Amino acid sequence: MEQGTVKWFNNAKGYGFIKRSTGEDVFVHYKSIVGDGYKTLNEGDAVQFEVQQGPKGLQAVNVSKT
Repeated sequence: MEQGTVKWFNNAKGYGFIKRSTGEDVFVHYKSIVGDGYKTLNEGDAVQFEVQQGPKGLQAVNVSKT
C-alpha cells in the first residue's frame, strides 16, 4: 500500500487525483474508494491505496482514508 494526499476530488463527476509521496499523481474514481454509502474524498485527506494501470494511465484502487 502507498500513502498519499488527495490533491482534489470533484464530487459531481466522481473523480480526482492523489498526490503520491514519490512519483506522479494518480487518478482516483469514486468506485475505488473503500466503504459503504456515499463515497467521497476531500482535498488534503491522507489516504492509502494501491496503484494499477488503468485505460488512461495509473489509477488508485482500494483507496481508504488514514
